[in-house]
Amino acid sequence: PNTDDMRDAPSLDVAPALMAMGATVQAFDPEGMHEAAKLLEGVQFKDGPYEAVTGADVVVILTEWDQFRALDIDRVKLLMRQPVMVDLRNVYRPEEMRIRGFKYASIGRA
Repeated sequence: PNTDDMRDAPSLDVAPALMAMGATVQAFDPEGMHEAAKLLEGVQFKDGPYEAVTGADVVVILTEWDQFRALDIDRVKLLMRQPVMVDLRNVYRPEEMRIRGFKYASIGRA
């Protein structure tokens, strides 16, 4: 987080893999989008996190920016087609996300 450095960014692997499986990828990063756009052909970059989740079937969190920690989760849920989140940075607490009606997966914890 807090940089536009794309070296070893997980999005360089995750986004192409999702697109290879037929997914449309919408993304937002407060600093890295300009650099990411050079490396991630086919990704639709959005102006903000809420624009990126609009109409999504699944949200995947790949970075720990404070901006993502402070999302209005109820608003995110309303904007999505279905409330599913894969949190690869453990930004949110699993129980809280389940209480809010999300199908939630994180790394290394229940």
